[in-house]
Amino acid sequence: MAKEPVRVLVTGAAGQIGYALVPMIARGIMLGADQPVILHMLDIPPAAEALNGVKMELIDAAFPLLKGVVATTDAVEGCTGVNVAVMVGGFPRKEGMERKDVMSKNVSIYKSQAAALEKHAAPNCKVLVVANPANTNALILKEFAPSIPEKNITCLTRLDHNRALGQVSERLSVPVSDVKNVIIWGNHSSTQYPDVNHATVKTSSGEKPVRELVKNDEWLNGEFISTVQQRGAAIIKARKLSSALSAASSACDHIRDWVVGTPEGTFVSMGVYSDGSYNVPSGLIYSFPVTCRNGEWTIVQGLPIDEVSRKKMDLTAEELKEEKDLKQQKMIHTEYKILPSDEPVAVEAAAGGCWEDPEGAPADPAGAESGDGAETAVGDGAGLDPGPGCCGYG
Repeated sequence: MAKEPVRVLVTGAAGQIGYALVPMIARGIMLGADQPVILHMLDIPPAAEALNGVKMELIDAAFPLLKGVVATTDAVEGCTGVNVAVMVGGFPRKEGMERKDVMSKNVSIYKSQAAALEKHAAPNCKVLVVANPANTNALILKEFAPSIPEKNITCLTRLDHNRALGQVSERLSVPVSDVKNVIIWGNHSSTQYPDVNHATVKTSSGEKPVRELVKNDEWLNGEFISTVQQRGAAIIKARKLSSALSAASSACDHIRDWVVGTPEGTFVSMGVYSDGSYNVPSGLIYSFPVTCRNGEWTIVQGLPIDEVSRKKMDLTAEELKEEKDLKQQKMIHTEYKILPSDEPVAVEAAAGGCWEDPEGAPADPAGAESGDGAETAVGDGAGLDPGPGCCGYG
């Protein structure tokens, strides 16, 4: 018996991450080769023409699993009935902007989008926030969509997780599929902690610890960590654009494992609402090792944490606490007006261009401060072309 289509929302869908992501969803990479989908693509009015072009390409590609496409600049239409929401649209940190300025823009955007999801998404909608600062944007969305269970609001750290897998694979010259159980702790920023203390590699004589095989703690404790933390900036430097392909692929990995489940004995990294596990303060969206089963994630418990790891985990938690405090300040001062659709939208978001850097130009790619993995400069929300957009994820 054929499955009912799943409705998947992608915001900022005309941007470069969205342009890479929507065909992956339509091809079954996100939800499986037997799961039909209806794509909901949402962007801002200046991107409407580009968004329609993406829709035309999806139709032209004749994806068998794609049972419909909604391309819109109206949040209500975009959010109605969606089962999965991938929030790619956001405001990037540009040259000369302070962290508080970026936070103010994204409070506006995510508060209004939360209202639309709250009222119009399907029950039990699963939400993945990609736009930076991803952890804190997810927290904003959670607070303004209280009917969506806190376990259903997550942020993307799977790209960092996959980067860590890739670095170990390259170092040992083994297939990346043979490496598992790296962990990304904390924020999707340059304070994140890529941890290999529990990671293993499949060998002809069974699974072996990564540290035992690498035999170089100096590299694992130094260059490996900094490479993962700064990988996004390195990609921007190399291609003058943010990491759209790998971000889109990682978003698919995140949702697929959440919905379908993780393999036995394998855990992955997800930014989820902290319950105090590993002495991480409750009330933060923090990246933990998780397993997934029956559409639910569970934090892996009981992993030993050494003194070095404890310090790094606390450092990234402290940054998230600072972002949370800053977010609270900005939420107090956000003003609203009612648009013709009768949906409350923050004044800044309504002003036009809040998701978009029309120039798409990299600004200060190496000077990341928070929530951006050293790459807030290039965004990826609405794009006037399918090139540089504006969420700053990478």
